[in-house]
Amino acid sequence: MSHRPRRPPRSAARRDARVLAAILGGSGVLHLARPAVYDAVVPRSVPGPARFWTIGAGLAEVGIAVALLSPRTRRAGGLAAAALFVAVFPANVSMALRAVRSERATTVRRAVTIARLPLQVPLVTRALGVHRAS
Repeated sequence: MSHRPRRPPRSAARRDARVLAAILGGSGVLHLARPAVYDAVVPRSVPGPARFWTIGAGLAEVGIAVALLSPRTRRAGGLAAAALFVAVFPANVSMALRAVRSERATTVRRAVTIARLPLQVPLVTRALGVHRAS
């Protein structure tokens, strides 16, 4: 008996690819349109200027979104999306820690930044599902 993970049906992978493309495309556009908001959450331990990472993340998100929408590049786009979700996790942790420590952050902001951390898991698994099924 094989222990390989089951491949999701192509229709589910196509739907997941569209959802991930919308999430990544929207986030990428926001990174490019409002970079100062994202500069503030780049972990201080990351070398170089925060703006470099903000713009780079925005461009990567838009590029991956485009890759997810095309059947020819969807497989690579799924893998790239999973890698990106893992790569940005430290920034999400940093943002949550800053919100928890901030006296100015509202209770809702603190809760949202903490609650979104476990949401990275289904994003990664869906992206890998798109990769496997494409």
